[in-house]
Amino acid sequence: MTISIKHNLEFVTDLDETNETAQQLLSMPDFLQREMLEGMLKSLLAPRLQPILDELNENNSFATLKVVK
Repeated sequence: MTISIKHNLEFVTDLDETNETAQQLLSMPDFLQREMLEGMLKSLLAPRLQPILDELNENNSFATLKVVK
């Protein structure tokens, strides 16, 4: 039997509000800002983390760490 425990890291994106692209992002509703930033983070970071997770999990005896989308 497998039981999953969800936990996470918190990321913060600092924006230069004088930048035109940042202004476009800031004009979006908060939930869309978060959704877009989280999607980008997952698509860019998760594939790079997988080799590290594979190494960490290689000799595990009771737990497996993984990224879920």
